[in-house]
Amino acid sequence: MSEKISGADILESAQHLENINSKFDIEAGAVRRRRVANTQLDDAAKILEEAGGHFEATPEDRKRILRKVDLWVCVPMCIVYCLQQFDKSSVNYASVFDLQAETGLVGSEYSWLGSCGYITQLLFQSTSAYALVFFPVKNWVCFNLAAWSIVTICTGAATNFAGLLTCRILLGVFEATVLPSFVLITQMWYTRRENSYRTIAYQISNGIAGMIGPLMAFGIGEATTSRPSAIRPYQGIFIFLGSVTLSFTPLIWWMLPNSPTTASFLRQGNDRLIALERIRENNTGTKTSKWNWDQFWETMKDPKTWLWFFMFIFVCIPNGGIGTFGGLITKGFGFNSFITIVMQIPTGCITILVLLCAIFITNRIKVRFIVICFLVVPVIGAAAGLVYLPRSNLAGLIGCYYTVWLISTLQPLMYAWSNLNAAGTTKRVVTISLIYVGREFSVCEATGEIRLIRVAECIGNVYLAREAPYYRTGLLTCIGSWCGLFITCVTMGLYLRYLNRKQERRRVSLGLPAKLEDMSIMSTDDAAAYRSSLSQRLREQGFDEIKLFEGAFDDMTDLENPIFMYVI
Repeated sequence: MSEKISGADILESAQHLENINSKFDIEAGAVRRRRVANTQLDDAAKILEEAGGHFEATPEDRKRILRKVDLWVCVPMCIVYCLQQFDKSSVNYASVFDLQAETGLVGSEYSWLGSCGYITQLLFQSTSAYALVFFPVKNWVCFNLAAWSIVTICTGAATNFAGLLTCRILLGVFEATVLPSFVLITQMWYTRRENSYRTIAYQISNGIAGMIGPLMAFGIGEATTSRPSAIRPYQGIFIFLGSVTLSFTPLIWWMLPNSPTTASFLRQGNDRLIALERIRENNTGTKTSKWNWDQFWETMKDPKTWLWFFMFIFVCIPNGGIGTFGGLITKGFGFNSFITIVMQIPTGCITILVLLCAIFITNRIKVRFIVICFLVVPVIGAAAGLVYLPRSNLAGLIGCYYTVWLISTLQPLMYAWSNLNAAGTTKRVVTISLIYVGREFSVCEATGEIRLIRVAECIGNVYLAREAPYYRTGLLTCIGSWCGLFITCVTMGLYLRYLNRKQERRRVSLGLPAKLEDMSIMSTDDAAAYRSSLSQRLREQGFDEIKLFEGAFDDMTDLENPIFMYVI
């Protein structure tokens, strides 16, 4: 802004901001008195207030703390996510080794095994996300990690549909906490630029699990079929994978912290203050242990919430079906069990390579919806190939199958994108909950014949047993879902662009700089350079940059905070 801002203008703007609960007071004493009375204030803000309200960290300090956070936060998340994928995929691996025949499954019973876990996740993910407001996140994650590993082991003892169904339901209950917990953890610890990379990092663990899991299943199948054994191949898969997960639980308990305000690895010097100062530019806060009904109702009225909801429905209908029936589809190409298992390994490689390329491009062009739309188009064509190519065209079918696995990159990219565009503890939790309701509802639709009270009267099984191994109805449903995803993704991108322009007009009306760049999606060096330039420009205009981001740790939503910038 070229026009000078007077002290009176700033004071008047501050009064306006107070009226909208954005907490931009000019007088430090007023700030301190108000914050003592504010029970919704973030724990992080309290710590920074005790340190004087602002702490200047050098770029070198920020990078050093980031390396610590990656070791103690990102690494445990990657491990847990990989372990979850092992256990979730165990039924797919077991199906290749004649799970249906060994346990007497008939009709759509195998579909139920794929969908029942997702039904319970649908029912319990909102509860789990709500629990994260009150329980320490590390304790909650580790409890559920140990519980689902024991359930996976017990699945190996099941010899009929009832036993398998019970175990898969319990698996869904305990796995329901993983993604809500990880979204919250990532938002608490990382800037919005780092958020994307770290979300992709633990989602890449899916790809690693996709490569290692089939190899372990192959080895277990070989060991239990090459010599007489009381354990059937499908039982060995469940027992081994569950045992691996259980063995990692103590390590996760030791490493994973609850929050930046309590992490033991930040005890030295000013490390805790630096960790908190790093994420000030997010304007999303860290975590407060209070439920805010105003934020709840704002979330329910926010169009973004429902756009995310439908986007995740459209992306997860295909994911659930391909994830559960992928092995059976490739076995239908004419391969035996061992070759079918080995053919699943490249799907993990595809996930990793495409995710790395996609996140590199999105952080260069800083427009996420274009990258997602670009990935959807070839997937639609590949699914059509699986439907219409003759079985004699083996090379074409294999190529189409692997191209369809580009879908494994869509959901991680959308998680990373949605994480960046909501603020306020309760609002983030509710948004996460609704996203996962859409996610699990859609996976249920894709994989099973389901009746959900208050959710749907009846959803038909789109992967029909009588259509095996072609599953044309299921694949055509996937094509329709991806077309819906393309449309809603474009709509979301345009809507976020509109909101950013609206925020600019709002800042002008409050006497704040209209044009601000989002430091939270910059590299450390770029953010430091921009911060220096911004400080100089604001000082010339008589405005203090510290006051500009003073409300960053207050528990405000993105709609309440005029400094919040949406990531397109």
